[in-house]
Amino acid sequence: MLSKKIEKALNDQIRVEAESSQIYLAMACWAEVKGLEGVAGFMYSQSDEEREHMLKLVKFVNERGGHAHISELKAPNVTFKSFKEMFETLFEHEVFVSESINNLVHISLEEKDYATHNFLQWYVAEQIEEEAMARTILDKINMIGNDKGGLYLFDRDIEQITVSTAASDTLE
Repeated sequence: MLSKKIEKALNDQIRVEAESSQIYLAMACWAEVKGLEGVAGFMYSQSDEEREHMLKLVKFVNERGGHAHISELKAPNVTFKSFKEMFETLFEHEVFVSESINNLVHISLEEKDYATHNFLQWYVAEQIEEEAMARTILDKINMIGNDKGGLYLFDRDIEQITVSTAASDTLE
């Protein structure tokens, strides 16, 4: 059974994950209209993944005797000065999500809710990978600089960058 404090914190995280999905969706739309098909495909995929993270939380809350709440979402930014700025925004957002997950883990320990703590370990690991992926992408963008040919190749290759490949790159 979830305490009210844990239930509220999990519901707050449900909103964070839903807003993450919307942020990636907005980025996908921006990239698509700019002709960055690879970036758009990557962002659409990330949007779907964030929605799955939200649903996993929803099911957990409901299965543990709580009531998952679907709330209104803050509208994401829909325009960017450059694709580099977009990916910087993405990285900053992933750092924010990590902080949110860490806070949730802290609350679960304060409440001595070890089942929730155990459940959240998947999110902790996922955020390490998400941040590594965003960092890897920013490194590649910084290598490209203003080279249009580099941007073309990056756009073509970004769909090959997955969370697992980015995480393994940082371990080498």
